[in-house]
Amino acid sequence: MRDTDQIVDPARRPGRAANTSRTGRFERHVRESVEDGWDIPEEHGVLRTVVTDEHPRSVINYVRSPDLPFDRTLNAYRGCEHGCIYCFARPTHAYLGLSPGLDFETRLIARPSAPEVLARELRKPGYRVAPLALGTNTDPYQPAERDRGIVRACLEVLRDFRHPVAIVTKGTLIERDMDILAPMAAEGLVRVGISVTTLDPDLSRRMEPRAPAPQRRLTTIRRLTAAGIPVRAMVSPVIPALTDCELERILTAVAEAGVDAASWIMLRLPLEVAELWQAWLEEHYPERAQRIMGHVRDMHGGKSYDARWFRRMRGEGPYAEIIAARFQRSARALGLDRKVPALRCDLFTVPPRAGDQLRLF
Repeated sequence: MRDTDQIVDPARRPGRAANTSRTGRFERHVRESVEDGWDIPEEHGVLRTVVTDEHPRSVINYVRSPDLPFDRTLNAYRGCEHGCIYCFARPTHAYLGLSPGLDFETRLIARPSAPEVLARELRKPGYRVAPLALGTNTDPYQPAERDRGIVRACLEVLRDFRHPVAIVTKGTLIERDMDILAPMAAEGLVRVGISVTTLDPDLSRRMEPRAPAPQRRLTTIRRLTAAGIPVRAMVSPVIPALTDCELERILTAVAEAGVDAASWIMLRLPLEVAELWQAWLEEHYPERAQRIMGHVRDMHGGKSYDARWFRRMRGEGPYAEIIAARFQRSARALGLDRKVPALRCDLFTVPPRAGDQLRLF
């Protein structure tokens, strides 16, 4: 059976959202799982998370997307063990010759030299400071970070350079780094975005199997804001006929937890994500699959996804307009629609290294 058709036995993928290891779109060949013909039963073990290392020449990735509020990002990991089935970053694993499905959740790549490379890039004479977005592709506080500490080391570099940073995460491990983030926040150098997709723990466990539970994320928001670290709640993605009914409840919950702003993004299904998402729906919510995908296609001109700028994150049409109006009304009532202060860029400085010639004046 070709891997494009094969559903992996649920017993082999506990705590995983994807149910296939479909070959990436750049591969010339597909993988097949076949019996070898012997009468001895074959044993297939449970899929474990494997982390390998990569040593990049640069870690700051410059983006030119006009619908994004930043122009540079840093990701300490490729792939994400949180395993959110809707993750728009899944197709990037195809660039590595790996599956955007189960490989994205189980075959991770860490970049342990990222802090040193980051410091080198920030020291370049031509570098021009602007907020750096951390964790835009894969979660910086996924489980591997607990042992690796790569993100913490990157934050230490940013702190030393007094460089502004915006962090996006679902991970509660960010609490470990409050000793770095709180002083930076006091100088206007950091802002955190916490993603809350649903308040339903069962749905969250199915859809985001290794991400912290919703109530645990609310606790993280409380702890960060109590430490003076500004937090924006990200209600993303809003999923038609599945999580859209929770929109107002989520905004109320995050407001009570202490966030000072909120944003939202509609479900996005680029490239392989569309097939992975629909396979997940058929496994977990077959009775809703047709209705959910009907709304998605209505918002994207009959397609599963429309990649045009300013359309890809919100969609268009009556349903998208209703969600936007509901969000705006609730955010305004809760005081979450205000414009937040920009991160400071004027404090940036290159710290001296051992052996550097110091300035006389």
